[in-house]
Amino acid sequence: MLLIIWHSRTGAARAMAEAAHEGAAEEGEVRLLGAGEATPELLLAAGGYLFVCPENLATMSGAMKEFFDRCYYPLLGEIEGRPFATAIAAGSDGSGAERQIERIVTGWRLRRIAEGLIVNLNAQTTEAILAPKTVPAEALQKCRDLGRSFGAGLAMGLY
Repeated sequence: MLLIIWHSRTGAARAMAEAAHEGAAEEGEVRLLGAGEATPELLLAAGGYLFVCPENLATMSGAMKEFFDRCYYPLLGEIEGRPFATAIAAGSDGSGAERQIERIVTGWRLRRIAEGLIVNLNAQTTEAILAPKTVPAEALQKCRDLGRSFGAGLAMGLY
């Protein structure tokens, strides 16, 4: 099973996670789970992980960080070698959140199976940053494609 764990403040990361879920559901078993609902037991039951969140102040969102804080030590040494991918909703860059997740999952010894997907929404003013977001169709298609390929790879036993 592919487990998609997400957090969103303005709707962008949620839309990205839902699009990835749509794609993955075409290929195999997938579960979409908010970061606050994710538990070590649910991660143990999954064969791979897609982490989807916004970048806030050059890092992942606090709720996503809290998910990793809760689950990190109970899973240490338990999920080594499992595949993962990331999708970041960014106002300008996204690389800070990407690097932060990469560092955390390196401790779990997860294996990246796709280049990080960063969707830049160009939110640069306070109003634009706080406003509900609409993710462009092209970016949502990339999320669907990521979910589809990840789900297919898990179903075929490639990962």
